[in-house]
Amino acid sequence: MSAAQPPVPSVPSVPVLLYGRAGCHLCDDARTVVAQVCGDAGVAWAEVDLDDPATAPAVREQYGEYVPVVTVAGVQQGFWRVDARRLARAVGRISGGRPDLG
Repeated sequence: MSAAQPPVPSVPSVPVLLYGRAGCHLCDDARTVVAQVCGDAGVAWAEVDLDDPATAPAVREQYGEYVPVVTVAGVQQGFWRVDARRLARAVGRISGGRPDLG
């Protein structure tokens, strides 16, 4: 009989996710863009710290080399440098807002 495995932490259930890490200047830039675009659209967002031990290894493997990565409704919208206009269009599609925000 093997020991029970700890549950794999789930990714926050918000429409916009920023995958990043502390000390990453591109993540700092992306955080500013995501906060502005989501704030303007009234859409919730969350950040997943890829260096947090609670972050699932599969998530770290998928996004670790590309931080920052932004997803909207589970669809990757960009990495390394986040384009505010592209992000605003994607957020607009999920929020019912104008697709040309930003």
